[in-house]
Amino acid sequence: MSNERLRSAIVDLGLTLDEVAQRLGVAAKTVERWINEPDRKPYRRFQYATASLLKCEVSYLWPDERTSAEVTASGNAELVRLYPHRSVVMQNLWTNLYAQANTHFDLLAYSGFWLTEDPTFHRIVKEKSADGVPIRFMLGEPTSAAVEVRGEDEGIGAAMAGKVRNALVNYGPLFGLPGVEFRLHGTTLYNSIYRADDEMLANGHLYGVGAYMAPVLHLRRVPGAELFDAYAESVEKVWESARPISSPADWESTAS
Repeated sequence: MSNERLRSAIVDLGLTLDEVAQRLGVAAKTVERWINEPDRKPYRRFQYATASLLKCEVSYLWPDERTSAEVTASGNAELVRLYPHRSVVMQNLWTNLYAQANTHFDLLAYSGFWLTEDPTFHRIVKEKSADGVPIRFMLGEPTSAAVEVRGEDEGIGAAMAGKVRNALVNYGPLFGLPGVEFRLHGTTLYNSIYRADDEMLANGHLYGVGAYMAPVLHLRRVPGAELFDAYAESVEKVWESARPISSPADWESTAS
C-alpha cells in the first residue's frame, strides 16, 4: 500500500517529485520510493525536512511516528537543568559526571582550558583509564581556521590557539595512558560537549561571548528521545574527522 498522504501533500502544494527531491537534497527516485514503498521510510532528519517543506506533521505523513508534541515532551524529559552560563555551574558537576563513566568518556571543545587545571579531573581520568574506560579528548587544531575564527568571535584573537597549546601541555601526563586518546579537530563548534555514559553537559558557543558566559545544558539520555542522541552523533562526527596525536607537541606538525 502506497503512502497516499505523502503523495497528496506534494500534489496539494503543486510540487513535483523532482522539486521535492531537489529541496531535500535527495534523488527523485528516493522520494518516489517513500511514496510507493511504505517500508522505505526516510531517516528522521528527512522526515522532519519533508514535513516542514509540506507543512505537515511528521505523524500525519508517517502515522506510526510520534507527533511533534510527543517529540518535544521526550526532549524536555532529557533536560536535567539549564544553566544560564557556565560560570554558575558547580565545578564538581563535571568531575562527578565523569566519575560515574563506565562506557563513554568524551570531551569535545577547542581548549576546555579551565578543566585542564583541575587536579580532581586528572585523577579521575587516571582512575578511569585503569578501570578500562575508553577516554576520548577532542581539542581544536591550534593552526586551524576554526580556532582562529573562534578566537576572533570571543574577542581574544590568537590567544585561543595559545589556550589550546597550553591545554595540551597540561594534559601531558595523560598521554599514553591505557585507553586515553587525543585528537585535534578543525571543526566549527556550536557547543563544547562533555559526555559521560548517558549524561552530558553541552556548553553553547555564542558570538562575542566567552564560553564561560554561555549557557550549559545538562542532559540525561531517555530511551526513544532524540535530544541527547543528536549531540552524541555530533561528537562522533568530529571524532571520525579529527587527527590522532600521541604527544602535546604533535600539533606542531601542522604549523609548518
